[in-house]
Amino acid sequence: MTWKPHATVAVVVENEQGQFLLVEEISNGKVVFNQPAGHIEENEAVLDAVCRETLEETGWEVEPQFFLGVYTYKAPANGVTYHRFCYAARATKQVTTELDTGIIQPHWLSIEEIRGLGDKLRSPLVLRCIEDYRNGRQFPLDVVVDDQT
Repeated sequence: MTWKPHATVAVVVENEQGQFLLVEEISNGKVVFNQPAGHIEENEAVLDAVCRETLEETGWEVEPQFFLGVYTYKAPANGVTYHRFCYAARATKQVTTELDTGIIQPHWLSIEEIRGLGDKLRSPLVLRCIEDYRNGRQFPLDVVVDDQT
């Protein structure tokens, strides 16, 4: 059997009030909170996936600002290893759109509210990515070489 990690994107979006855009969603029958995130589709540029997933899950158009890093996580619920390409982006416009299946609603939450969610976070990477962002971790967008762009 061949090991196949899942390539995903996640997006940290902070507004002018210092709140972060999270998605309340159903995962494995449980209500959890996550960054806008999802799988990179075949032949899709990574930055296109960042914008698409954020729009589909939150109704917000975003402009990627910088790369935070690749985060590896093995989900205990299913044993799948995820390679999460995490970006920071700026919200540019809220649009009316039908949200993805399983999405309850988007929320703008303070860092204190997010820390208070505890085990309601989809994975430890949700808070880790936000904390890395708040600590100034950033790399230029072109650090990820993507022939799709």
